[in-house]
Amino acid sequence: MRVLVAGGAGYIGSVVTAALVADGHEVTVLDDLSTGHADAVVEGARLAQVSLHDSAPVLADVRPDAVLHFAARSLVAVSQQQPEDYWSTNVAGSLALLEAMRAVDCRRIVFSSTAATYGEPDQVPIREDAPTRPTNTYGASKLAVDHMLTSYAVAHGFAAVSLRYFNVAGAAFGLGERHATETHLIPLALQVAAGQRESLTVFGRDYPTPDGTCIRDYVHVGDLSDAHLLALSAPSAGEHRIYNLGNGTGFSVQEVVDAAREVTGHEIPTVDGPRRPGDPAQLVASSDLIRADLGWTPRHTDLVGIVRDAWDVAR
Repeated sequence: MRVLVAGGAGYIGSVVTAALVADGHEVTVLDDLSTGHADAVVEGARLAQVSLHDSAPVLADVRPDAVLHFAARSLVAVSQQQPEDYWSTNVAGSLALLEAMRAVDCRRIVFSSTAATYGEPDQVPIREDAPTRPTNTYGASKLAVDHMLTSYAVAHGFAAVSLRYFNVAGAAFGLGERHATETHLIPLALQVAAGQRESLTVFGRDYPTPDGTCIRDYVHVGDLSDAHLLALSAPSAGEHRIYNLGNGTGFSVQEVVDAAREVTGHEIPTVDGPRRPGDPAQLVASSDLIRADLGWTPRHTDLVGIVRDAWDVAR
């Protein structure tokens, strides 16, 4: 299959690209490298360094059978400060990509959405039928693309899947996280262990959880890659499926710190900070639907193992 991976030079996209190449697919990565890395594109995949807005000539040349779409701005705080960048890239850029697909009669797409589309949950774990009430521009922009995919499926016969998840962690194919502006807990803890920062801030220790710290969902990037490949052939023309991806339980901030200490043998000093506005006590996504429909089963559910995979690549 000829597959185009938009955002394939980023963390998740590069792992999925590697998995596709390993499976024998013909892969083209479309990435402007604003946050991605050219050396993360594995041998055997072609890199087209262009933005989503300029994707039409690339699709006309490649004429892919399917698209996996990871390209997006994804920093929640920045999305509130610079919403124009998020509407332009995440929404207008995605529209340009869908129109470029339509022009070459490519109508199969898997979209990397986010559980941030749900906002503050009424129930945990979060199911796909939960209300979508995003609390920031990032989540709203991703939800807009989800709506866009539904309308393209109905009007233009697209076969689409949106995958919604929270925190991705670990490493696969020798590829891990390396963001210029790091905001994720596990890599931040590992940066402390590596001597790249002095301490880790824990925002709030008075939540109604067993140890007082927030509980979050962590999905191994290898398991996430498996889900994307399963989803690629799942929908029929005119169908837009939405699936949540989660580990089923969630881990607290303190549990992550303890796991990082165990893996690295480093003390990892922490500093207590105040709660961040809008941080719920628990955010965990239910993955029952994709397990039932596609047979997806996460293989990496042990927190220490997830952190160890990330540490092996980071050091």
